[in-house]
Amino acid sequence: MGKWRGNPWVVLLTLSMGFFMTLLDLTAVNVAIPSMIDTLHASLDEMLWVINIYVLALAALLIIAGRLGDARGPRTMFIGGVALFTLASVLCALAQDPAQLIGARVLQGLGAAALMPQTMTIIIGTFPAERRGTALGVWGAVAGVATIAGPTVGGLLVSSVGWRWIFLVNVPIGVLVLAMAVTLVPDIRHSARRKLDLAGAALVGVALCCLAFALTEGERYGWNALIWALLGAAAVLLATFLLHQRFRQGREPLLPFALFRDRNYAVMSFVSATVQVGMIGLFLPVMLYFQSVLGYSAIMAGLVMAPAMVLSAVLSPVAGRIADRVGGKYVLMTGLALFAAGLAWLALVIAVGRAWWEFQAPLLVAGFGIGCLFGPMITVAMYGVEPKMAGAASGVLNTIRQIGTVLGSAAVGAVLQTQLAGAPLADAVGPTLALPITVLAIGAVSCFLVRHQRSEPSPTRVAHG
Repeated sequence: MGKWRGNPWVVLLTLSMGFFMTLLDLTAVNVAIPSMIDTLHASLDEMLWVINIYVLALAALLIIAGRLGDARGPRTMFIGGVALFTLASVLCALAQDPAQLIGARVLQGLGAAALMPQTMTIIIGTFPAERRGTALGVWGAVAGVATIAGPTVGGLLVSSVGWRWIFLVNVPIGVLVLAMAVTLVPDIRHSARRKLDLAGAALVGVALCCLAFALTEGERYGWNALIWALLGAAAVLLATFLLHQRFRQGREPLLPFALFRDRNYAVMSFVSATVQVGMIGLFLPVMLYFQSVLGYSAIMAGLVMAPAMVLSAVLSPVAGRIADRVGGKYVLMTGLALFAAGLAWLALVIAVGRAWWEFQAPLLVAGFGIGCLFGPMITVAMYGVEPKMAGAASGVLNTIRQIGTVLGSAAVGAVLQTQLAGAPLADAVGPTLALPITVLAIGAVSCFLVRHQRSEPSPTRVAHG
């Protein structure tokens, strides 16, 4: 093991396995929703919380986890996060009612939040500048493949051995990643110990809780005074958090505003949120449609998505190399446009009585678009970030992305439930897809603001916050 310790590509493999595990469950759970509803006697609203609570825990703690990694060591945080995520996966599999499953998903989210920002930090600290873009492209490709592989893997597990194995499959992976992390990943530290901004973490965490609850439960409560009060509280708390961070800029803030002086980082933060809205828009209503309207089994629903998954996986590393040569903005604009076009085509095709092959062309277009997104998006975002700021930058970027997932899941769920109030599911899916299509189109237009860059790092770096 000694000769492999610190080897950049072995380190990347270890980090990618841990990262893959946390993202796989995000979309694999979608395909298990009908089975969970039957087994746990749950409502659609409760199942939305099974999805949202995981993402909420991620979004609320990613920034502070990134800062903890900067201060305490990313390797330590990564190992602790993998251990917690693995244990929580066992608890998810053992859940006997929706409340137990939601509680276990909170712990899963905490573990994922602890490990996720550290992956990018360790990559930046391990790879030399001339190979960093390729490594981050692979890291980004893992994100895309994991997200789109979820329905296929989830469908296979649900149909063959039951939905609980969506969580149990994480256990051997988690144990292997732990062993590899302890023996092969170096301890990289870029700064001294820091005093954490607990007040800021509390403000942003409570704000996100209020926002997610209001958007997820708004339809159920008829958008009454309580829901609007929670939305107002979320807005006030987020504003307070930003003001609090403004006064802490010289004292280790959770959110270093200097990061957003880099135009590419700021634009990619927004684009990453739009991509997550698109992913939720693809998987949540469409997987329900496949199973509840067309009567597909979970594995059949996953297999319908499989060709798009394979195409995305093949294109992701290629897109990263092309982005190095022609500029990430052009690859990203193409990907976002194709993703939106695929969803629009899918909305036109969806109807009662369709055959599986009728969905392949629009799904392949969407899959082509997805394959052009994750690697270039991460590479462009982190282009001008110093290694010592990698934890904070990774934490903020991933937080914004997961906020996009929370908002997307809540908004798409709310639109879907509103459509279902006056139409059958087959007629409700098309109008629901209008939301992610619009958001992706806005993301594509925003890429015009990205500065063209070559593969080598820019001499201009983001100042330490």
